[in-house]
Amino acid sequence: MGEESRLAAVVALAQGMAAAHGSRDAWRAAAGGACRALGGSFAALSVWERELGRLRVLVNVGELAEGEEEFPEDESYPVHQFAEITEFLHERWAGGGEPDAWVETAEGPSAGRAGYCHQRVAALRRRGRGCCVVAPIVLHGRAWGELYVARPAGVPVFGRGDADFATVLAAVVAAGIAQTERLEEARRLAYTDSLTGLANRRAVDARLDEAVERHRRDGAVVSLVVCDLNGLKRVNDTLGHAVGDRLLERFGTVLSLCGAMLPGALAARLGGDEFCLLVVGPPADEVVKAADEVCRRAVELGIGDGVACGVASTEDPVGPVRSARRLFRLADAAQYRAKAERAAHPVVAGREGPDDPVVRLADEPSRAADGERRRFRGRHSP
Repeated sequence: MGEESRLAAVVALAQGMAAAHGSRDAWRAAAGGACRALGGSFAALSVWERELGRLRVLVNVGELAEGEEEFPEDESYPVHQFAEITEFLHERWAGGGEPDAWVETAEGPSAGRAGYCHQRVAALRRRGRGCCVVAPIVLHGRAWGELYVARPAGVPVFGRGDADFATVLAAVVAAGIAQTERLEEARRLAYTDSLTGLANRRAVDARLDEAVERHRRDGAVVSLVVCDLNGLKRVNDTLGHAVGDRLLERFGTVLSLCGAMLPGALAARLGGDEFCLLVVGPPADEVVKAADEVCRRAVELGIGDGVACGVASTEDPVGPVRSARRLFRLADAAQYRAKAERAAHPVVAGREGPDDPVVRLADEPSRAADGERRRFRGRHSP
């Protein structure tokens, strides 16, 4: 491959990683781009897990051998099997420069300085491959993992020039991984409540829109549990905001634990003393049961005055739910009634007959004028 072709391959790899949506796409783009650039038939990207003492495969691409999967759940190898990588496990790279790639063949060592590794050679032979090039990936000055590209038996083996090029590709992959990690951290922060670690209102908005669309498309049950933590102002005024924050954190833990009773539930803090559980799939009765557990455990926190909890579900007789806003209004109205009645258990919209007071309250045109109501902020407010 000429210099222009190699430059084009580097650019293509970088662009592929930049266009990735999430880590898995980035891993696939990295391994696939390197495989094409080096004329390989197979490539893998792996990460060193220092705390577990192993090399874990993140992705396999190309011609997979028997037992290999694109995204393996648990394909890993103890690092002691790879004597040539021991030096990469230092807390910081101590080699006095960038780590170089090397080549192994089914017959033994080739280009590079890593030397013979029985496990790699045996793996090449077992999988019908003739050679591989291994390039360490260094991120933030530390060994992060490795890029591995192989060719089948019977074709020319990698040479010194290929090893040098693999070193360059590994540096490009490292830059792409760093960018992906920064973007994912930014996304995580954008959709996470900083105090409780739960999802925030933005995350609920996005997930609920998708859930209601799924309900309209295929009838999936969508349920929303809205919780208003009682007594937070009194706690802040008498015991201080640090104790109030602790109450919010502890209730967030309660909500998360109870949400775990429901597969795929999203636990969120909407803001202030308002929280919610968004559930897609489980029957409404299971959601109500989990909400009742939330109420019970909130009382046991010892500070605050429990929680007012309202539930709305598309499975109950609440009328058509064509928008996220209406489900919010129903759950909000149920929570308001629970608070007004100091209810020890959840109030559920639609379960008091044809003229259900919660449904009627949710659908009243004048509801927005009620100055005593707490309002959900944002675009779902009525």
